[in-house]
Amino acid sequence: MLCAFLFLLAGQNANTTAATLDLGNGFQQHGVATPISGHCGVVATVDGQQHDVVLAWLNDHRGCYELLLIDVETGKWGGFPLPFPAGDQPFASILSSRNRFYTHFNSHFVEFDPVQRAFTFFHETTPQMAMSMTEDDQGVIWSVTYPQCGVVAFNPATREFKDYGCMHRENWKQYPRSVAADEAGWIYFGIGETRDQILILNPATGKVTPVIPDDERGHGYSYVYRDMDGKVYGAPVVGRQNNWYVFHKGQATHIGKHERQHAKPIIAGSQLLFHAAFPDGRRLQSFDLAERVLVVTDPKTKTTKTIRFDYQSEGAEIMGLAASPDGTICGGTAFPFRFFSYDPRTDRWVNRECYRQWNTVARQGDRFFVGGYGGGVLLEWDPAKPWVATKIGQKDSNPLFLAEAAPTINRPHDLLAHPDGKTLVLGGTPSYGLTGGGLLIWNRETQKSVLLTHNDLILQHSTMSLAALPDGNVIGGTTTSPGTGGQKKANEAELYVLDLATQRLQWHQAILPGVQEFTDLCLGPEGLVYGLADRTRFFVFDPAQRKVLHDQRTPTEFGPMAFQQGPRPFVCGPKNEVYALFARGIGRIEPRTFRITLLARSPVPIQAGGDILNGSIYFISGPRVYSYKVPGSSSGSHPHK
Repeated sequence: MLCAFLFLLAGQNANTTAATLDLGNGFQQHGVATPISGHCGVVATVDGQQHDVVLAWLNDHRGCYELLLIDVETGKWGGFPLPFPAGDQPFASILSSRNRFYTHFNSHFVEFDPVQRAFTFFHETTPQMAMSMTEDDQGVIWSVTYPQCGVVAFNPATREFKDYGCMHRENWKQYPRSVAADEAGWIYFGIGETRDQILILNPATGKVTPVIPDDERGHGYSYVYRDMDGKVYGAPVVGRQNNWYVFHKGQATHIGKHERQHAKPIIAGSQLLFHAAFPDGRRLQSFDLAERVLVVTDPKTKTTKTIRFDYQSEGAEIMGLAASPDGTICGGTAFPFRFFSYDPRTDRWVNRECYRQWNTVARQGDRFFVGGYGGGVLLEWDPAKPWVATKIGQKDSNPLFLAEAAPTINRPHDLLAHPDGKTLVLGGTPSYGLTGGGLLIWNRETQKSVLLTHNDLILQHSTMSLAALPDGNVIGGTTTSPGTGGQKKANEAELYVLDLATQRLQWHQAILPGVQEFTDLCLGPEGLVYGLADRTRFFVFDPAQRKVLHDQRTPTEFGPMAFQQGPRPFVCGPKNEVYALFARGIGRIEPRTFRITLLARSPVPIQAGGDILNGSIYFISGPRVYSYKVPGSSSGSHPHK
């Protein structure tokens, strides 16, 4: 799930020295890739002294971990750690009419009072996090949660808290992205994305009534809002015209057109909430967590005030990394979306704002390619040229925007830089609420792309892993997982072989009964394919005979293999040796016996991979980049696949 596509970050380059630490046994720690947090909701308000203050939920690799308060009058700032464990992040928050800031995530509802400058209430709830929040006319705060429409209500006056539990069940994860209360106190919320629905909740009885007949439901979000006339209005699917309902006292009336909308002002929103207006008329013009500076403007006096602040951060989540053509280790982080580059020759970092979330990365020749979430974007970076921020249609961008695959691919999971030097293949899961992804095939010579859907490949499957075969064709491994919030429809994951020239399937089969995901594939010695299924099952496949030669559970003492949205647990060395990254250590696969030998236990949990550069395997643990020097290894790098 997306914490924020837009962060108010200046995006200036940050060049720092890593100060690498030797951890012994060949392991080194090179530092935090992105020492910056993101926000999941920002509001401008006042405290008990009537000082203008800025409140922001801060998020790093741990999830949301604290609330940051910055006093505009004094310039002082402070972080307030959450009164419950960090984990996941806010996807909705609200500043109430009583000037209290609420959110609901990690199965906890929480209230922060800027007047007292303290958390004043929190309560454990039915899982998991709010997708929308509102305030009714009596001041009660309502929250509706992912994944199964949990509903809670909190009365700030009486301090009464009520958890209604899960109010609506589906066999897919629901996103209740809007909620509203009418003047009579009835609650209405819209869900999506696999199938739309508007639900009516009677707060007195706890009974929920669906509005849209089952045979009229379709893919998308339903939307509701509170109008100034005291009623709630709703559209079954956002974007469709002339299909509105009006709701009042639990009754739904279909009205068709609804042209005059007068929404009741409520300071609430998604993870993108940015309420800029202070009560005295001043405005929060910008809030920059990268440069740690905010700017406040006063329209009355036409003056501007700049405040520099700081905060504690463990660093952003790293999505993946790979060796770049310029001899550095590069990748991207999430929340915020940042590019990082580590140069082992100088022990220095470069960190920049980047376009989208770099889920999976790969080198081909003198270029570095990116498969990005959301939208399944493909980017090309030339490290020999100056960095120019990515803009669609701007040819001098570097990284350059090449193509987008949405809705067929929204969340990329693998990017194959084909050894032919000209072809890139991107695979992943589709947009929210959909089932069945595809492949984006980019030809660097023609500068054109081909998009294959799951109808062209395997129906209701998405591609999780890819590798190039000796004959130039591509082998892919699928996942039965749908797009985020979608409905799982396939029973078993499959391998397939794609003829790259004709872009048609040659063969496909569920070679391992019961497997749900082929996590990674790589071409090993003698033309054999090494594979990982469901993170704990290692197998060897002969593509010529289309036969499984070896199948074993990975050793339990190694832990599961490393995993991320673009996991890269297999690392190929310059002499075609294959290494495997496990949670507890680094293994090497023996080419004839297929035995996995543990080379070394890692001093930190290995969370994702992975590439080799100058004899060292680089990997990720938390927000930091680590490396392991392979005994007897030679210098040089090798493509992942």
